[in-house]
Amino acid sequence: MSSLIDNEPGIRDQTVYLQSLGAAQTVTGSKHLLITPELNILIDCGLFQGIKSLREKNREPLPVSASAIDMVILTHAHLDHSGYIPLLVKNGYRKPIYMTQPTRDLAELILRDSAKLQEEDAEKANRNGYSRHKPARPLYTVSDAVAALAFFKVISPEETIRVNSDIDFTLYISAHIAGACSVNLNCFGKCIVFSGDIGRQQSELLPPPAHVPPADYVVMESTYGDRLHAKTDAADELAMVINNTVFNHGNILIPCFAVGRAQEVMHLIYRLKKKQGIPSAIPVFLDSPMAASAGKVLLHYPDWFTISEKECAQMFSGVTINDNHQHTQAIIHQRGSKIVLAASGMMTGGRVLEYLKHYIGDARNTIVIIGYQAEGTRGRALLNKAYEIKIHGQYYPVRAQVIEIEGLSAHADQTELLEWLGQFKEKTPEVYLVHGEPCAQEALRIKIKDELKLKVIIPEQYQKIPLYTVTAHQPANGQAAASTTGSSATL
Repeated sequence: MSSLIDNEPGIRDQTVYLQSLGAAQTVTGSKHLLITPELNILIDCGLFQGIKSLREKNREPLPVSASAIDMVILTHAHLDHSGYIPLLVKNGYRKPIYMTQPTRDLAELILRDSAKLQEEDAEKANRNGYSRHKPARPLYTVSDAVAALAFFKVISPEETIRVNSDIDFTLYISAHIAGACSVNLNCFGKCIVFSGDIGRQQSELLPPPAHVPPADYVVMESTYGDRLHAKTDAADELAMVINNTVFNHGNILIPCFAVGRAQEVMHLIYRLKKKQGIPSAIPVFLDSPMAASAGKVLLHYPDWFTISEKECAQMFSGVTINDNHQHTQAIIHQRGSKIVLAASGMMTGGRVLEYLKHYIGDARNTIVIIGYQAEGTRGRALLNKAYEIKIHGQYYPVRAQVIEIEGLSAHADQTELLEWLGQFKEKTPEVYLVHGEPCAQEALRIKIKDELKLKVIIPEQYQKIPLYTVTAHQPANGQAAASTTGSSATL
């Protein structure tokens, strides 16, 4: 156990530590380890994405063995928060992984898809001989992803899970995607909140983030810590982009994240057609099997949305879903203007690349960017006004219009982050900023210090930060077992 004092076998360190194993000064690979005198608790278990130097971290061993981790709490299903789980289990983790029901179902989709893509990439690398590894192997396989599902434990928001006499935790809706939550963890008399990804105060489909009780420590995302989203109406912006592109006889390509953004954009297009804000006859294609599957999953959880179950189903009307990659070329070459939603959202892979190859060089077309674009991705390059982008070994000139609609982001901006953090001010918590690039974190750190008068720390990866020392501690007897309070659920 990491909680044992070095060189003194059998003596437990009575300090509670925070150690970020990912998403420290970067927006990817979320893994935050809370080391306590009794248990090691991992909040999120994500893959690194983006530039090669980050992706290579996925193959580096963690500073703690998988078997030394006692429990995992998953804030939401996105790959940068869940994608490392199969590897953790493959390496020996055999304990519970707690999450909400929508997160459980979406995570299964995402992990199966991630494993399948890794298998395909390894097979292609071996066939074409372009990997330096002989042979190239995936991080994990589909069978590894399936094996990890056995450890998933579903809990409900605001249901308190008592782990032992000293530790309990509760999830509170964070409004990033359906199922997403922050974690409120009571640990040896102190309260530690892990924000997860914080959603918008006003969203197309989701309610605002729930109020979380006061905390002593807050581990908080900072993705848009240096930005304010535009105050203009996203629906009006999207309608103008679509109408202008149709007038020019072009196509609208919307690279989108399969879980969350795709469904929100589909609903927005449905609403615009219904009120005749855009041509009702313009065809809409969803070329992402993952997004289609995620949409079907979300239909089972209407309570997580602000729209009715009927409207949730109706937003799929008028959308042609392409499940077969062989039909992608037919969609690309179909005459007339069209709206295409395709993954991946940062244009790092997936079917969106086929559309980019054909559409990026035509000035009549528009590429609509709606979510965060990590460093090193094609999406970031387009936002930075790159004159060409590389796809599958070839360079393509950028002549299409590239327009960002900030109002469709799933992440809170600086003002919303400060508003969310302000709810804890009465207890003057220490704040630890994670899940952000350095410039965003520094801007948010200064704002928090100046406006909320709170102490702010920006952890480095693997840095083991002492939070507090447990005094007069009586160890819990026996093995820790999870139970619930205020709920009839059995884990």
